[in-house]
Amino acid sequence: MPSLDPDLRLAAASAVAREAGALALRRFRARDRLAIERKGLQDLVSEADREVEAAIRGRLAALFPGEGFLGEEGGHAPAGAATWVVDPIDGTWCFLNGIASWCVSLACVRGGRIELGVVYDPCADELFAARAGGGATLDGLPIRVAEARSLADGTVSVGFSHRSRPHEVASIFGRLLEAGGMYHRHGSGALGLAWTACGRLIGYVEPHMNSWDALAGLLLVEEAGGRVADFLAGDGLLRGNRVLAAAPAIFPILEELAGWR
Repeated sequence: MPSLDPDLRLAAASAVAREAGALALRRFRARDRLAIERKGLQDLVSEADREVEAAIRGRLAALFPGEGFLGEEGGHAPAGAATWVVDPIDGTWCFLNGIASWCVSLACVRGGRIELGVVYDPCADELFAARAGGGATLDGLPIRVAEARSLADGTVSVGFSHRSRPHEVASIFGRLLEAGGMYHRHGSGALGLAWTACGRLIGYVEPHMNSWDALAGLLLVEEAGGRVADFLAGDGLLRGNRVLAAAPAIFPILEELAGWR
């Protein structure tokens, strides 16, 4: 199926995300029986993460043979012209603690750009999808970023992991509040970006994210009329990068607030 047109490829990826989300939701409802390991500070992985990623990888390999795969739990298998970048459960800490703030995130990168992006929230049964040049949708209906002109017009999602230095994000919080803004944190960067794309939030900022957390959501924001920083610059695919995505008028305000311009 590699020769499918972009809309059919997106439909196939959406179906895979829904299937994976159903599996993850079953594990979420029985999470007390899951085996859990610690990967790092505030960084957990469970057998559910690995099971769901394996299911996604198998389905994508069958649908798109010869295409590459980069998953949070399974490493990098480069091949062909396209690479699927997957987080089977973005927001594992929330997932394991019974908080309904996690999702499945799939993106496809081709020729150095994000071609497709899908974020599926099984708890809310909401599917966000986008393809380059084709717009962004929520459950099949078009979405747009917020019509915000200032930080007082809405809420900004601020993400953090211990790959970043605490003072980096602390200064963002301080400046945001001093400017009359307010913040939100999902525990899932992909969901924060998806909510920015549909206008629930006016922007998302985080000093460092991995590609499997960020790429699908970044395409959603861009295709919904927002502005995003170039995440793939400087080997962002493998090393990760800072993330900034927002309504067009908010982007430069957040860029200056974060000290990135």
